[in-house]
Amino acid sequence: MNFVPRSGFAWVGRVLVGSTLLLVAGSLLLHAPTVGKEPTNAAQEEDTEPFRPEAGKFPPLEQALSYRGELIFVDHANRRGSIRVQGSGMFFRNDPHPFAMLPYGMVRYHNAPADLRDVPLGTVMHAKAFLPPDPRISAVPVLPIDNRTRDGNHNRGAGIFPAENHVLLLEDEPSHCRREGLVWKLQEIDIRNNAGMIVASLEAEDGSEVLIGDENMTFDAGTRIWVGRELLGIDEWVAEGDLPSEGKHSLGGQSVLLGIIWKPTADGIFTRFHISDIWLDDAAMERAAHRQTETHKAFIRSRWMPAWIDAVEYGEFGQAMVTATLFGGMDESLYADFTEGRPAMVNAVENTLKHTHGAYGAAHMASRGTIREVLKSDGEVPLGSSGIQIRFETDLIIEGIRPGRVVRVRPDNWPQVQVPREEYLNDANSLEERFPSPSIFPRY
Repeated sequence: MNFVPRSGFAWVGRVLVGSTLLLVAGSLLLHAPTVGKEPTNAAQEEDTEPFRPEAGKFPPLEQALSYRGELIFVDHANRRGSIRVQGSGMFFRNDPHPFAMLPYGMVRYHNAPADLRDVPLGTVMHAKAFLPPDPRISAVPVLPIDNRTRDGNHNRGAGIFPAENHVLLLEDEPSHCRREGLVWKLQEIDIRNNAGMIVASLEAEDGSEVLIGDENMTFDAGTRIWVGRELLGIDEWVAEGDLPSEGKHSLGGQSVLLGIIWKPTADGIFTRFHISDIWLDDAAMERAAHRQTETHKAFIRSRWMPAWIDAVEYGEFGQAMVTATLFGGMDESLYADFTEGRPAMVNAVENTLKHTHGAYGAAHMASRGTIREVLKSDGEVPLGSSGIQIRFETDLIIEGIRPGRVVRVRPDNWPQVQVPREEYLNDANSLEERFPSPSIFPRY
């Protein structure tokens, strides 16, 4: 097999379709010198009034703060975790920084919808984040608003503990590149014993801009090479004859997508990233996206579609007509299941998307009824929204279905299953249940 350099990958658009933790202090650097560098926006560069999302409104992406770093910890049940944020200093010294997903916040992995549980620890992720919408109920520490300007010192530099720790979009490197219309160009490889260094540059797909010049990244025998329907190791790539087994070799600016992680680095280099995956062509990336999409579709069908309540028109004796906006970032086939006349269930959930009153299953306390109308927006849809509203009629509305509250919706053709204990609340007003202490572990 010969690996032919490609001209690049198709850009799927800036807007996606349909769409703990450690107490630390510090700040956010907006111009990081190494992998994954992003241009800053006006909201980040100007001394303006801090933007905070409002309940019932999807925040504009251009107001988000952008940063990147290594995924260190995940509390998937509460949709939060920690990232070692990249700053100007020694990366390995940076403490993990807590983040929480907004209720409508989206995770993208392998250019497909994902849950936090799908992303391996160590993956370098790009974040678009905001201040906590309501600091009183934040699932992670609330930091001073100016934390992004403070120096973390101890050789860490600035830019590692942003107060903007509520995430609208969390995406890995290939997802980020697809959305922004970028490709990595492989320039040179230096290989010894199936490991070594690759020099690559990050460029606009149309060749109009170089975001990162020659960047040195490591690889090893565990690095995966994806081409078409095949998965190769470095040794097999060498065996194909495209690479020497030892020494330096030009790669001619071949356009690829990269999976990037971080590993401890020898030789006194404190910030150098590692290549976990190389996708050599479109077909390989599309297959990876398809596999991840199928994983996420099965997950959402078992946990129900998240949404928030726009309005409730009350009738008599518990009857109501509920208008809700479905959250974005899902596969189109999931939205297609929301049709007029289809029976459905709506259950109240926390901002972490955990079902409330779920000891007997999410369906036990859910309001049952029928989808009477499906409305689709004709205009530009903000990130976080699907642009789809449903009008749901029920004859017994539960307490959690109120304007501004978050819910999950199940069309009747989705499976009705029991969610695991960590993903529901018996008492929605109990802080101990919402954010469990170490006492959740049994004593033997």
